[in-house]
Amino acid sequence: MKVLAAMSGGVDSAVAAARAVEAGHEVVGVHLALSRMPGTLRTGSRGCCTIEDSSDAWRACEKLGIPFYVWDFSERFKADVVDDFIAEYAAGRTPNPCMRCNEKIKFEALLDKAIALGFDAVATGHYATIIEHADGSRELHRAATWTKDQSYVLGVLTEQQLAHCMFPLGETPSKELVRAEAAERGLSVAQKPDSHDICFIPDGDTRGWLAEQIDMTAGPIVDSDGNQIGEHEGAQAYTVGQRRGLKLGRPAPDGKPRFVLEIRPKENTVVAGSQELLDIDLITGIRLSWAGPPVAEAVTGRWFGIELQIRAHADPVPARARVEGQAAEPQLVVELMEPLKGVAPGQTAVMYQGTRVLGQATIETARSHNYQPV
Repeated sequence: MKVLAAMSGGVDSAVAAARAVEAGHEVVGVHLALSRMPGTLRTGSRGCCTIEDSSDAWRACEKLGIPFYVWDFSERFKADVVDDFIAEYAAGRTPNPCMRCNEKIKFEALLDKAIALGFDAVATGHYATIIEHADGSRELHRAATWTKDQSYVLGVLTEQQLAHCMFPLGETPSKELVRAEAAERGLSVAQKPDSHDICFIPDGDTRGWLAEQIDMTAGPIVDSDGNQIGEHEGAQAYTVGQRRGLKLGRPAPDGKPRFVLEIRPKENTVVAGSQELLDIDLITGIRLSWAGPPVAEAVTGRWFGIELQIRAHADPVPARARVEGQAAEPQLVVELMEPLKGVAPGQTAVMYQGTRVLGQATIETARSHNYQPV
């Protein structure tokens, strides 16, 4: 097969490309330039997509003996990821930019261009597996090792996209083995640290960065009964479940810490309360997609059992779900068997059955028997 290897400049994508070459595929490496003004050097494990990363990707391709290209996706990245991130926070929601990047950049823009150029598949260094059945249908599953599993951030992929994806690291038991393999292959990125945090906010100061992008004004922090208990410097910089940064002058009557329960951007108000009020029992989701064939109950509107995961490294919780409406915008309804804390509108809810990723939806509402947001 003709395979396009997405080269981030890290050890995972380098080894994934090496395995694709070793498997006998015709491999071409490509690094995505996602910023018009990339930093020259990374700061430890913070940030990505720097000039250093591009150079590391090039050196890996040189070592593997495969062609290397840089594709400029900076305008698309700004529109679909960065601007979307700002707009979601401005609306009082908490987006996941990695999910949006996978959906819009790595497995839409990149994959579409690859197919148009005659490639059969795109290979990445993600830790996940694809199972193909005898009838040609495909399913997305967790990686062999739970600690490195990245199936959550791939939950936005469709069955059509899975048909053109390769995840060569999916069955690898540990990251240590990947680093050891990179060293044996003579790849200079063998001990390069993993990137963390949001790539376009490399210093990790999301609130400070948002303050430069969104017009923020001071406003009240109120308790669940509407009584003002403090003041914030901009409601959009907070997220549900947050504890730090509230700067409340007086303690709660029970002396316990208070957390953000709700963001009301139209009123420029933050609602804070006890941790117990963060227990979520019911979630509704929009922008529903399936990572493989939909379950049969999706068409009939019947309940089906799932495990729900709302963060990349969170434990899934048992739940049941059903799909309401079969129009252009069906809604996912999820009843949780165990409460989840700090669920925020805008987050991504990924559904599992065992190791299989069923699909995902963007959380629109999160309800609790203890507290009902406005």
